[in-house]
This record gives sequence, structure tokens and C-alpha cells, in this order.
Amino acid sequence: MTVNLSKLAGGAAALLVVLAMWTGAGRERAPPLAPAATILVASTLVDYPQPGEYLSGGNPVSPPVEKLEVPEFLIMKHQVGLIEYGRCVAAGACNTPDVYGIADNVPVTGVNWNDAEAYARWYSQATGTAWRLPTALEAMVAAAERFTGEVFSAVAGDPGNPAVRWLRLYREEAAFKRPVDPRPRPHGSFGPNSLGVEDFAGNVWEWTSTCYKRVTVEAATGDTLESVENCGVRVLEGKHRAYMSSFVRDGKSGGCAVGTPPENLGFRLVRSDGATVVPAARRTFRRVVAFLGLASA
Repeated sequence: MTVNLSKLAGGAAALLVVLAMWTGAGRERAPPLAPAATILVASTLVDYPQPGEYLSGGNPVSPPVEKLEVPEFLIMKHQVGLIEYGRCVAAGACNTPDVYGIADNVPVTGVNWNDAEAYARWYSQATGTAWRLPTALEAMVAAAERFTGEVFSAVAGDPGNPAVRWLRLYREEAAFKRPVDPRPRPHGSFGPNSLGVEDFAGNVWEWTSTCYKRVTVEAATGDTLESVENCGVRVLEGKHRAYMSSFVRDGKSGGCAVGTPPENLGFRLVRSDGATVVPAARRTFRRVVAFLGLASA
């Protein structure tokens, strides 16, 4: 194996810079946070495939699809970066991530759901605005055409033989294309979707606030017989939907319900302080004024 010494030296130098920032070496205090770029996602009506595991007669079945109205919201244009997360570490509010690869302008990876929650709390306090993890529904809407959801088969070809399903899953996973280089890429490497949200469904899966659930349904009617919610496991969205224990930092270590394990675990946040309420109210007021013919008043 050939080792590129210049790249190795550059990576080591970048690592020292990041570690110095986290430990506060060489400076009295971290520079002020730059406001995160956000994308306004308009209110919409969507068909939402419910996350979780659905069973009927002990066999997996496809999850139900529910039509839901989603109010408008603001979401970060980029995933939270390594440098931004490092400021939270320097403040003593976040744990050091299990960094995989060091470079400028890359998303933070090697973080679990608890780390993402801690960052949201710190970031809200540091910026004076409220931020939180998106729900799986909000992540789906923000992903737009890049949302894939459950890409692997749920229903077994032979309900009496669960091995048939696992064999098909194996074949589907083997055929599922994975990147040649799984290392985190600089922001913008995977480009924007139709809404302008960058890098969704790249090689970083994103934590959501949605809990995993296991639901038993009645075969004939589809009615729910039993539903158990497990918030120790959370939903991630990316190239496909994944389920991970909240303490897991490495997707390849296990925790997926089905599908190829995620290469990297990261996150982005949504505004939750009513930032879009005033503009929405103004639009409504203008519509009422126009309707009543009072525009010249």
C-alpha cells in the first residue's frame, strides 16, 4: 500500500488545528458563531410512509402510508459541520465525536442521537434562537425528491418461511450501490436538491427525533392490534431509512432494522422558535386585505 506523506501530513495538521480549537489552546475564547444558513420549506400535503416495523400474523408487512399536512419550517441548508460542533465541545456542552477523517468544511460524524440533542441545546443557547432535530416527517419533506424511505423489501415471498425474506434482503443489500470512498466530503459535495437543501442522501445519514415503533396489525382490516414505541432507538434518514440505538456512533457497528448500514451518522437542525409564523401571518393579512378590497386603505 502506498502512503501519500503530504496528504498524511496535511491531515495531521488539520487534526491539530481542530483539537486545539476543542481544547481552547492558543486562544482565550472561541470566535462568535456565524448564523447557520437555512432553507424555508413551504407547507405541503404529503403521503408519509410510517417508520417502524409492521407485522401481521408474525410476518413483516409494508408500513401504512398516511396523508399528512406539514406546516412550513426552516431547516439548516447544510449538515452541522465538524468545526461548528467543535465549538460546542470547547464550551464543555458536547462530547468529542468519533471523527472519521479530518478536513475543513466537512459535516461532523461519529455522533449519536444524544450528541445531536446536546448540540441542539447548546446551539439554541449560543444563538438565542430555538433549534431541534427534525422529525422523520420533516426530514422526508426537506429531502424532497431525494427521499427514499424503506428501500428494502418488507414482505416475505413465502409468509411461512422467514428465511425467504432474509435471502432477498441479502441480495438487495448486495446490489445496493455504496460509495467507493465513504469518508465525509466537504459541504456541497453531493449538491442541492430541488429545495436547495444540500447533501441529503449523500454518505451521511441524519438523526431525527422520531422514535422507532413495532406495530402489529390485523391482516384483513389493517387495524392496529398492538403498538410499542421504543425511544431508545431513533429513525435516521439518508440513502434509505435506518434505525439506530440512540447511543450508537458508528452505523456499521449495527443497530439497523434492515438495509445496508449507514457509512456515517450526522445531523442538521430545524428552527423551532416560530421564525416562520410572522411571515405567514403577514401573507394571510395581505390576502385578507386584497380580498376585501382594502389594499389602498
